Amino acid sequence: MSTPFPFTAVVGQDDLRLALLLNAVSPAVGGVLVRGEKGTAKSTAVRALSALLPEVAVVPGCRFSCDPAAPDPGCPDGPHEAGNGVDRPARMVELPVGASEDRLVGALDIERALAEGVKAFEPGLLAEAHRGILYVDEVNLLHDHLVDLLLDAAAMGASYVEREGVSVRHAARFLLVGTMNPEEGELRPQLLDRFGLTVEVAASREPDQRVEVVRRRLAYDADPAAFAARWAEEEAAVRQRVAAARALLPQVRLGDGALRQIAATCAAFEVDGMRADIVMARTATALAAWAGRTDVLAEDVRQAALLALPHRRRRNPFDAPGLDEDKLDQTLEEFSGESPDDDSDPDGGGGGGGGQPAPDAGPQGGDTGARPEEGESGQPQPSGAQEQPAARASEPFRTKALSVPGIGEGAAGRRSRARTEHGRTTGAHRPRGALTKLHLAATVQAAAPHQRARGRSGPGLVIRRDDLRQAAREGREGNLVLFVVDASGSMAARQRMSAVKGAVLSLLLDAYQRRDKVGLVTFRGTGAEVALPPTSSVDAAAARLESLPTGGRTPLAAGLLKAHEVLRVERLRDPARRALVVVVTDGRATGGPEPVALAGRAARLFAAEGIASVVVDCESGPVRLGLAGQLAADLGGTAVTLDELRADSIAGLVKDVQGASRRAA
Repeated sequence: MSTPFPFTAVVGQDDLRLALLLNAVSPAVGGVLVRGEKGTAKSTAVRALSALLPEVAVVPGCRFSCDPAAPDPGCPDGPHEAGNGVDRPARMVELPVGASEDRLVGALDIERALAEGVKAFEPGLLAEAHRGILYVDEVNLLHDHLVDLLLDAAAMGASYVEREGVSVRHAARFLLVGTMNPEEGELRPQLLDRFGLTVEVAASREPDQRVEVVRRRLAYDADPAAFAARWAEEEAAVRQRVAAARALLPQVRLGDGALRQIAATCAAFEVDGMRADIVMARTATALAAWAGRTDVLAEDVRQAALLALPHRRRRNPFDAPGLDEDKLDQTLEEFSGESPDDDSDPDGGGGGGGGQPAPDAGPQGGDTGARPEEGESGQPQPSGAQEQPAARASEPFRTKALSVPGIGEGAAGRRSRARTEHGRTTGAHRPRGALTKLHLAATVQAAAPHQRARGRSGPGLVIRRDDLRQAAREGREGNLVLFVVDASGSMAARQRMSAVKGAVLSLLLDAYQRRDKVGLVTFRGTGAEVALPPTSSVDAAAARLESLPTGGRTPLAAGLLKAHEVLRVERLRDPARRALVVVVTDGRATGGPEPVALAGRAARLFAAEGIASVVVDCESGPVRLGLAGQLAADLGGTAVTLDELRADSIAGLVKDVQGASRRAA
């Protein structure tokens, strides 16, 4: 077994270490989500935490780590009699991003359950992590249904496996820790809320601290055992402090004054629901215990807010996480008169692994809405106009759902129809590989004609492997939504470009909610460029869109050919993910010989390959040329205006997209 990097040897990252230690003191806090750029010791700190947790006593031979002092009465390996157990170190279990549902919750042998009435159950990672740590690296890339199972188990303290009326339950209480790089996509707000605390981490910009990071890492790589031995004393001290804080935790008093400060803070920052209040209360109590106190002070409430609230204030992926600390201090001061800790220093530290973070350690938050634009003529610029500064996007709106026709088999999402592991049952077939979802009626129907030949004598069916039938299910998949945006001079009027960016931003928000990948191709001047390769990070796409300049001619054909090349490469990387191309243009094509004919030929490449497409027609003014409509016909898709893109204006758009694609096919 390799020697882990010592927790106390991690340089800096005070907020991260404190959040992890608070959960070690009080697992009821609800876990930690660590957000940050790559190479910031996220995984290193998490993996090192398990060495600081106290040993756990378990029932000998129990695969579910039952506590011998209070064994789980419903344990599948039970019943156990209370008695002496054996001590073992707390486990840290890692959940791979590509894990199956069976690997997470466990596998039930349906064949034996039907034929013999035996609940043969193979425990999963949730059982292995019971009374330890469950770590999910890149949790934002985990499939939604696995995240739901994971967070439900963490909230209920138990895992349930149910298939065709056969049910197994076991205890699953663990410290949940997830790490993620926001550049690779965000978690949905409702999933963010299920993590107790969130920490933003970044690499230090101080040369001395960076030097120390490199020095310690090189020393560890050269001799892990010797490096760990040098930090053994510090590790033992923190381990003892965690144990002492756990013992002190039941004696900590959360007074009415501190509780009112918590409630007032959550109300002031308009967080949804009551989970934030509960998490803040548990976090403040753990902070007091970690500091060796039995009373919760205002400084504990403040630190709890900085850890528990930033991720709960996000309303969409384009909002920056963080808290306005001036507003936080004002709220705490306003309600300090009713708290028993009037004389406490709001900037005091309660102690943490490596030191309490300074009050200004958290990121600043704030609204990110667009600034009012200066008055503009609204007249279109000539096609050869010089580059214009980037216009701000107008306010996003709710768009009507666009979908890809047919039935796919891509990654789980919420846009287009697909054959999935989850969804409504549409039929049955012989299993290809391991059976995952049994179709009971089809299985019984396949086995029934052979019962006499198999010598059936009892009430149960005689089931053979060949009788088993896999349920065919239909759900929704996520797609690749590739935006092809005209940034030429004909689009350069600031009012028009502001509306165009607002429409694309609205579609990006819709793509985020539907779990799509997105890409951005822009064209202007003499060519086209990939502003953003296909990614799951819609906020990165929004940032590129916001800074998009305009001006020059309209190389429409170049934009379409560049988009076609992006799709070709992406099909090699992810062949199961189908694409939806959204072209945002007024349909004009200028520059080079025969630009209109060349654009038509490029568009017909998409139609020939059956690629679903929508043209958002940005043409304005009393006289319309209808060029966007002709482009949509060449693409084999449909055209909608900016006004028709709104959800309350295009009730039949999805049918139009599907109908046009079928006609093209």
